[in-house]
Amino acid sequence: MVQYTLASLAEKMQHIDFAMLSTHTEEGHIGARPMSNNQDVAHGGDSYYFTTEDTLMVKDIERDPRVSLSFHGKSGLFGQRPLFIALEGRADLVRDRERFAEHWNPDLERWFAKGADTPGLVMIHVHAERAHYWDGENEGELEIDVMH
Repeated sequence: MVQYTLASLAEKMQHIDFAMLSTHTEEGHIGARPMSNNQDVAHGGDSYYFTTEDTLMVKDIERDPRVSLSFHGKSGLFGQRPLFIALEGRADLVRDRERFAEHWNPDLERWFAKGADTPGLVMIHVHAERAHYWDGENEGELEIDVMH
């Protein structure tokens, strides 16, 4: 039986580029959209995403910072099982361009032509608080120390 730790889940998340980021809409619904983490996942499970100020997701987070992330790892050769990870946490909206540089990846220029200088650019920093995982045979849940 595989028992994952926060560090081992964070490493797995680095290899799953896209996640579904879910927020709470103004009407109380769940809004979900695909986001790339650009392999930027901290040892403590925090992850970072870039978007622009004018998105509904930014408005949702300003109103209610509780978010969730869903990751789905691919099945591998020789019967390797897929890994599913569901995270709950709180999102901070970062508008400090100096902090952008710490998490910027040139691949992001596919969406943001002016790079970290794109007008209205915002970084979403998701602080993971709880994780649930399934790998086809094993499942588990981790409560994450929110003080990390």
